[in-house]
Amino acid sequence: MNFQSILGGNAVFLAIAVFIIISIFLGVRIVPQSEKHVVERFGRLRSVLGPGINFVVPFLDRIAHKVSVLERQLPNASQDAITADNVLVKVETSVFYRVTEPEKTVYRIRDVDAAIATTVAGIVRSEIGKIELDQVQSNRAQLIERVREQVTAMVDDWGVEVTRAEILDVNLDEQTRAAMLQQLNAERARRAQVMEAEGKKRSVELAADADLYAAEQEAKGRRITADAEAYATSVIAVAIKENGLEAAQFQVALKQVEALQAVAVGQGKQTILIPANALEAFGDAFKMLKGRA
Repeated sequence: MNFQSILGGNAVFLAIAVFIIISIFLGVRIVPQSEKHVVERFGRLRSVLGPGINFVVPFLDRIAHKVSVLERQLPNASQDAITADNVLVKVETSVFYRVTEPEKTVYRIRDVDAAIATTVAGIVRSEIGKIELDQVQSNRAQLIERVREQVTAMVDDWGVEVTRAEILDVNLDEQTRAAMLQQLNAERARRAQVMEAEGKKRSVELAADADLYAAEQEAKGRRITADAEAYATSVIAVAIKENGLEAAQFQVALKQVEALQAVAVGQGKQTILIPANALEAFGDAFKMLKGRA
């Protein structure tokens, strides 16, 4: 009896020890840095365990969900969209997100990946439908930002945060691509014609400026000559006014001498007849010159 009593007492002690070890094992939970654990008690949400050592009530609490909080990338998706100018495009998108509130993710949505993908597709179609094709190509950064903001607002109830929403590519069908290429070639031809016309116009303008400059210079030369002749005439007038008739006769005599010099200049043998009054003019001119000296 004593042996059986001792054996029975040891069994109870061993059972108690095993129970305590199992309770400690079930009560202490170590959560990795990249995860959060959702705890349920009797089928209801009890708490969310963060990274590190956590304690739960053994046999009452259980880890119902282990949710990774690392950033995730959805598979690239393609969807058709129609722009404001009725051009059909195929848009390829990519979305990155991470879980911030696991309790919402596991209790409010069944398939969060599919839900986010569907939401992004709808928002992309809606935003592209508001703008024309040229704006889709040139303002892609603004389009991506609007898509990300709307997706973030719509998935907030699911306990996730959209970190990036990218539009990777916008493809056109072959018919539209050919039409755009034709339009591009026509635009290039038009620009070439405009540049050629502007070059011809500039050439004409430069030629006109050159003619105008030449005319201005010629007019300036004539004006200078006229001013010189006017100055000479004024000097003669002053001389006549001061010296009277003698100055006028002196000028006439000088002109006659210059005229005879011009007649004498020539090629070959010539005979020059000098009127008697011309000889008298020479004499008068020499007398005047002598008198001035």
